[in-house]
Amino acid sequence: MTYRVGPKGQVVIPKTMRDHLGILPGDEVDFALEDEAVRVEPVRARSSLRGTLAGFELTAALEADHVAERDR
Repeated sequence: MTYRVGPKGQVVIPKTMRDHLGILPGDEVDFALEDEAVRVEPVRARSSLRGTLAGFELTAALEADHVAERDR
């Protein structure tokens, strides 16, 4: 697909590509230079990592490790 750059430097992302990538009006996209090409990719919200290790009882394991180190 070939598109012409408009007078303000704008180019339309073809609908088939927007649909495939899930890009909707108002979404942010990231631009990167790769060799002599421009890469455009949607910016995805990063989910919080808070609570992802819940239930692993890491504090108890660290405390036990600390006691073992101290007793050596």
